[in-house]
Amino acid sequence: MSKTVHIIGAGISGLSAAVRLAAAGYQVRVHEAMQQAGGRCRSYFDAATGLTIDNGNHLLLSGNAAAVDYARSIGTDAGLVGPDSAEFSFADLADGQRWTLSLGNSRLPLWVLDPERRVPGTTVRDYLALAPLVWSPASRLVGDAIPCEGPLYRKLVAPLLLAALNVDPPEGSAGLAGAVVRKTLLAGGQACRPLIARDGLSAVLVEPAIEKLRAQGAEVLFGHELRRLNMSGDRISSLDFGDDVITLGAEDKVILAVPPRPAASLLPGLKTPGQFRAIVNAHFNYVPPPGQPALLGVVGGLVEWLFAFPNRLSVTISNGDRLVDMPREQLAREVWQDICKLTGITANLPPWQIVRERRATFAATPEQNALRPGAVTSWNNLFLAGDWTDTGLPATIEGSVQSGNRAADLVLRQG
Repeated sequence: MSKTVHIIGAGISGLSAAVRLAAAGYQVRVHEAMQQAGGRCRSYFDAATGLTIDNGNHLLLSGNAAAVDYARSIGTDAGLVGPDSAEFSFADLADGQRWTLSLGNSRLPLWVLDPERRVPGTTVRDYLALAPLVWSPASRLVGDAIPCEGPLYRKLVAPLLLAALNVDPPEGSAGLAGAVVRKTLLAGGQACRPLIARDGLSAVLVEPAIEKLRAQGAEVLFGHELRRLNMSGDRISSLDFGDDVITLGAEDKVILAVPPRPAASLLPGLKTPGQFRAIVNAHFNYVPPPGQPALLGVVGGLVEWLFAFPNRLSVTISNGDRLVDMPREQLAREVWQDICKLTGITANLPPWQIVRERRATFAATPEQNALRPGAVTSWNNLFLAGDWTDTGLPATIEGSVQSGNRAADLVLRQG
């Protein structure tokens, strides 16, 4: 009798679990409530700009081993493009200063020893002051672990942690921040080369996974929302989708890879994070000027990261709750003003789109991190996946893939 794994949710965590299990010979059925896979990591055609855009700009690093391996497993790792070495361009809108952080290709953070490669105005001692962050417990605040001031903090640590944690860094979990620092700055340039899905998130991380799964005999069902999990003893006995109920065989398994709210509604009593933070993205139909870096970190302005795609300019603003109710055109104009200052563009506002994900990530504070559940549940054939589960990382693509892999490995371990 074939063993079927039902995966609820076709976001990155669900897809990574599905790909792993299909490769191991399991019969996989993916059930997605929406009409499109990818969750918060997807692309779509936007009529306002006339372009295919991503709902959010996501940056991967060469050291994100799980995410890169996932892309390799679906044959799209070449679609993650970036410079040959770890270099990050920065601009300070407050004082006009520009610099390049050059981490090179070493497996050690030797760049810290070279004044020409580190953040301007910083010393080796400044970087050593970050040491308490590296091994801090998740229950400690970033603001209690390191000094949140000075040029290194303002020009590098704050932008890095704001993007990773999606909260004001001092209120974030030092343990989660430390995990980010260990896997990036401390791992040397070989782990920090920036990678961008230049052709879109769906084209690189989502659609090829669906195609691979179907080619292997897996089913991917859209518009198939799970309404109820029926339990019998210590097992999930059936899946209720409203119009149909699927009875599970003795060897069948379920991976629940949905956001925390629907997960909690399906599993009463499940402990999940309950506070979230917004991320704001803005997209402009404007071809980047020659020489514009693919990624520009920005301090001292509204814009935090400026992405230059072949046919558009896009920005990301983290911890964006303050912007979710701002009139859309006002926000677009203020972002475009920053872009013009950064690039020298003098054009009027081009076709634009604002994408505000109000619940983009859980708030990566110690209190919310403590509410993240593990992958194992009280039912021996049900496992959890998602970047909001206890991955040891903030809510990132890397964490999503790791959670899917972990859930899949638990299924494989049961045989």
